[in-house]
Amino acid sequence: MKQETESQLIELIAMDRLEMPLSSIEQKLRRKKKQLAETIASKIGVENTFEGQRVSAKYSIENKERARGTKEACKIFCEKYPKYGEILTNLIEEKRIFAEEHLYFQMNPGCKISSEEYFGIICSLGITESKARAIYPVLMEISRKLARMRDEERSIIVGKYTED
Repeated sequence: MKQETESQLIELIAMDRLEMPLSSIEQKLRRKKKQLAETIASKIGVENTFEGQRVSAKYSIENKERARGTKEACKIFCEKYPKYGEILTNLIEEKRIFAEEHLYFQMNPGCKISSEEYFGIICSLGITESKARAIYPVLMEISRKLARMRDEERSIIVGKYTED
């Protein structure tokens, strides 16, 4: 039981450390992709297309029907029914206790996760061992640059509930 829990915690910490550089890269890619798409869209212009040798693109504005948001609906309700709107607003603004269950974890001082343990995690994601060995050094370098995760206690939410 104790050895199994230790192994699971090592796996969790390794996953956490691998997630950070991948998440950081993903966020940067998402921002850059959006900026680049906006730049290209402004060059192409509304309802125009681009045809290149290897790529093509089309820019258009599409009207789509979407459900009204809660804030907008509450605002309209309050305008139509001020008496009930005040009651609704008070209910929304009323504070309540919201509990979160956290699992805090960290490596003990002087202890490390082996490269084989990292490879095991990477391979469990469906990546071949040879590819895992190729990306491991890059992930670890980025991970080290994201110093906030080093030798500090981390946590993950494992449950949420409200207390009335």
